[in-house]
Amino acid sequence: MKHTYNIHGMTCNGCRNHVESTLAKVEGVSKASVNLEKAEATIEMESHIPIEKFQEALKSDGGSYSIHKLGEHHHTSDKKVEKPKGKGTGTFYCPMHCEGDKTYDKPGDCPVCGMDLVEEQNLSVTSVTQYTCPMHPEIIKDEEGSCPICGMDLVPMEADVSAEEKTYQKLLKKFWVAVAFTLPIFLIAMSEMLTNNPLYDILEIKYWNWIQFVLSIPVVFYATWMFFERAYRSIITWNLNMFTLIGIGAGVAWLFSVFGMLLPDVFPDQFKTDAGTVHVYFEAATVILTLVLLGQLLEARAHSKTNSAVKALLKLAPNKAIKVVDGQEQEVSIDEIEKGDVLRVKPGDKIPVDGIVTEGETSIDESMITGEPIPVNKFVDDKVSSGTINGNQSFLMKAEKVGSDTLLSQIIHMVNDASRSRAPIQKLADTVSGYFVPVVVIIASITFGVWAIWGPEPAYVYALVNAIAVLIIACPCALGLATPMSVMVGVGKGAQNGVLIKNAEALEKLNKVDTLIVDKTGTITEGKPTVEKVGSFDNSFSESDVLQYIVSLNSLSEHPLAEATVKYGKEQKVEFLKADGFNSVTGKGVEGNVNGKKVSLGNAKMMEQAKANLSEAMEKEAQTYQKQGKTVSYLAIDGKTVGYVVIGDKIKKTSAKAIKELQEKGIAVIMLTGDNHDTAQAVATELNLADFQAGMLPENKLQEVEKLQKSGNVVAMAGDGINDAPALAKSDVGIAMGTGTDVAIESASITLVKGDLHGIVKARNLSDIVMKNIKQNLFFALIYNTLGIPIAAGLLYPFFGILLSPMIAALAMSFSSVSVIVNALRLRTKSII
Repeated sequence: MKHTYNIHGMTCNGCRNHVESTLAKVEGVSKASVNLEKAEATIEMESHIPIEKFQEALKSDGGSYSIHKLGEHHHTSDKKVEKPKGKGTGTFYCPMHCEGDKTYDKPGDCPVCGMDLVEEQNLSVTSVTQYTCPMHPEIIKDEEGSCPICGMDLVPMEADVSAEEKTYQKLLKKFWVAVAFTLPIFLIAMSEMLTNNPLYDILEIKYWNWIQFVLSIPVVFYATWMFFERAYRSIITWNLNMFTLIGIGAGVAWLFSVFGMLLPDVFPDQFKTDAGTVHVYFEAATVILTLVLLGQLLEARAHSKTNSAVKALLKLAPNKAIKVVDGQEQEVSIDEIEKGDVLRVKPGDKIPVDGIVTEGETSIDESMITGEPIPVNKFVDDKVSSGTINGNQSFLMKAEKVGSDTLLSQIIHMVNDASRSRAPIQKLADTVSGYFVPVVVIIASITFGVWAIWGPEPAYVYALVNAIAVLIIACPCALGLATPMSVMVGVGKGAQNGVLIKNAEALEKLNKVDTLIVDKTGTITEGKPTVEKVGSFDNSFSESDVLQYIVSLNSLSEHPLAEATVKYGKEQKVEFLKADGFNSVTGKGVEGNVNGKKVSLGNAKMMEQAKANLSEAMEKEAQTYQKQGKTVSYLAIDGKTVGYVVIGDKIKKTSAKAIKELQEKGIAVIMLTGDNHDTAQAVATELNLADFQAGMLPENKLQEVEKLQKSGNVVAMAGDGINDAPALAKSDVGIAMGTGTDVAIESASITLVKGDLHGIVKARNLSDIVMKNIKQNLFFALIYNTLGIPIAAGLLYPFFGILLSPMIAALAMSFSSVSVIVNALRLRTKSII
């Protein structure tokens, strides 16, 4: 039994997971699935469960969620809650995705992990350069010219500094303040190691302690106060994180020192120096905080490089274009271009929007979108994409897609969405991180107790120092960053090579794929069919008559094969007859009325549906072409087969090589096609494909995917047509050809911009290197904490007499997160071709 309900109160993936988990725990529920976008929960149950029971579960769990019957709206939330959007140049999100895809409208730190929020890149590729007067900044114009006040030339306005850069500059300023005050504290503290400390000739040690205290105040209460704010917030919300440990560790060291100065008599003698003063740890506290601040500074700078792919894509689109109006050329802003406008593209210019060539021919560098370095020749009626670069010839084009509809805009949006999606492997890091901080605090407490009881004199000093070292060296942040950083860089790398990843889950699953199903037309072949022959089976219908009926019926169809026949008919100057009642029969062909006659066009199954007989001679004649890899469509008029059309579609040059490379990677490649057996056999033979099936309807392809999955295979499906959409959606990884239909692209989790099988090789290579990088990050983060914490606790002291200074621990902790990000950035240098 399955029921669907409305859920109110969810704002992010964290909410979705929480609600799904709560509902699944209700007695009698076998499975619960929650959709954040639709705000719906689908619950499978053994027998009917009253909705009140679900309402009670959600209420008792402490959340602000409510459940209602489908279509019923709660009076306080009859609108879907929208996630807050950013202002200015972008939205802000946590780089560790603590709350899923939730975003914030201003910079700050994550309420869960405490890390600085990262700014999402402005997705607009149509931003216009504005101009201002250097003497009168209030003058702002969209075009170059002179100032109406003083006459000076207007200059381009500098783009607003990103929040990312502002955060870096803010941290940099605080870092130098921290260094300026920490360095003298460190020198004063280290002078104690000198036999005859010259500083004590100037002032007594207690006065130097007060100087250290005064110098530490700007470090603690200005430069690094944000760490204590985050630590406090993490404790009261019980979202324990890295800053909880830093706040406790550095805070204990500083407060201990202050109380030691003010109330020295309450401390045991083992905490005191020969001069009777209590040992102070101002240098430990300030150095720890300064080093953590350095880590945050380096991290902020490294973060700016992880989304460099999006930044590069944003720079591709020009701000201006040349519009042709009544034969006159005029320069306009990209924002002013509308669908249908005619544009002039000059040599070396970037293509402003998506469209088709209407006059002239040229070669275009599409490497920034497809990743292929060789320029592509373009002729009249060929498509061109925004952001690509024109060669050395001028041409005219008609705008078809503008603004957010262009391929470049869609790529940028897809990259951003995928960068912030979560890979399944991240669950491991999330699970570990959930227990990490409490366990570290417990270990630090045990460390203090062990050293206080069994440690050498002064035991309490050793206990305090080692406990602080344990708190400081632990870094859950490195674990949390391990996956998202690699995904972000990897997705950007894919986009630069024409491989668009819809989500991180697809990237991970592709690494495990062992079976690839490919469609023939438009996937293995070029998808640019041409008519090679028209034949007649009936003396009362000449070949020109057959062609006339075929093109008249196909004039109502948008199928690539239909377009090929219509184009051929126009070239032959065929007169089109009146056609109506058009109907497309998926996987078989088309039918309708032409000139008052019932006409059917398609394969043998279509003829069977039209009750038109196919003689042995007819099939034999068709087979001579099918065995050459051609497609043959039969024409039936009023239930009688009268002719046929032979259509050829060349195999893509990259198909054979790509299939061979995939097979060498251990992936079984299977071709499923709706074409006949002979045509499929010819293509399979040429490509060395041992496994193929012909005459496949959409439901047959779907069934084949399900069959393979039940056998334990991890299945990827590559296709480009509407008939591939069900199988693409059902497969573990759906791969759509970017040259295919929107339905196929929407159903797939990976899109290949260029639309050839070599893109699958690149996608698999990308998946391999990203997953390897993620595993490296997780290993480094886990091994770092696994080894670092015991060493900080003093594990090596009984054997080698080695103790880890809290300051060294802080340095190691700060660089652990940076090392994860730097390792992820190595993906930018990897080749996936």
